[in-house]
Amino acid sequence: MKRIFILLTIALAAVGLFAEEAVLIDFTKLGADILAPQPEEGQEPQNTQNRATVMDYGAVAGGSFTDEQKQIMKTSLALRNWNITLASSSRTVNREVLTYADEAQSKQYGTVLGVRVNFPTEPWNSWALIKPPFEIPAFEPAGEVDDDGNVTANDSRLSRFEGPDGDEDGRPDYGLGVVKNVGTVKSIAVNVYGLQFPHSLSVIIIDSEGNEKTMHMGYLNFDGWAELYWQNPAYVSQVRNRELRLYPLYPTTTPFVKFGGFLIKRDADKIGGDFVGYFRDVKIIYDKAVLDTEPDIDNEGLWHIIQDRETAKKKWEMSRFGQQQILRYLEQQKQATENSFTPSPTTEGGQN
Repeated sequence: MKRIFILLTIALAAVGLFAEEAVLIDFTKLGADILAPQPEEGQEPQNTQNRATVMDYGAVAGGSFTDEQKQIMKTSLALRNWNITLASSSRTVNREVLTYADEAQSKQYGTVLGVRVNFPTEPWNSWALIKPPFEIPAFEPAGEVDDDGNVTANDSRLSRFEGPDGDEDGRPDYGLGVVKNVGTVKSIAVNVYGLQFPHSLSVIIIDSEGNEKTMHMGYLNFDGWAELYWQNPAYVSQVRNRELRLYPLYPTTTPFVKFGGFLIKRDADKIGGDFVGYFRDVKIIYDKAVLDTEPDIDNEGLWHIIQDRETAKKKWEMSRFGQQQILRYLEQQKQATENSFTPSPTTEGGQN
């Protein structure tokens, strides 16, 4: 009987029956607070990047760039950097110019994510995908960031996009896009400001296997701040109805989820034109994948299997992230900066 009880306890720990709540992403933490370029005459300097999430892709840029060019190869999850992609049938130059993300100041919450989407007015279905400027890395080492965006790694056991240590036990202060040790997601909540638009809202999350999942949250046909909820229809609350299995406790990489974006859908029979919305945060309730325990032997300290796997994943994430950002940098350098033609020189006597 005692042996059966021990096996059952291990099985329950493996499926993770202890639900946790965490903020997957908190947009109030993503305001631009560093790296203000030299302003033009008569203008105030304006910060462009977010300190907590800045990423330096100059290290993977290659030898054809100068040190000065590599120094400015930085980006972050600053709200103005977020991308909005329209459905291909709605993608015109004018609509893309009028579709973008920005910082918005809320009297209740402070800085939040504001989006403007220019949907077609014609009667056809359309959608807009709101995504971070890069796929949020799950294994980026934690570090301190100075005013120039330079990151100095520290010895924190957390990765940088989990958030800083939030309490004395070293638990993460989540909100930068990644939550680890996630088994089954039970429910999701989005704090969003509605302006009585009839469009639908969905949340995209990415699991540790790279699978994207889109959850329909509801409609934005209300006025003011509200929380929209998604409840997992496949979540099994009763322990006796769960399939109980034994899994090796080492060497398994702790599963995680990361924020993938929002999806706004506009139906053909609904109003088109400009859509405006604001987002405060996304929260999840989930089962732990692995219980926090104190084993008799430090398996990882002896074998380093998980460390070797995560180091390889870090290198892969950085190379993938850097390639895309370098292409954007090159395109930006080729972009025309002149807004008007240079006046033609006049001849002596005042005639051209």
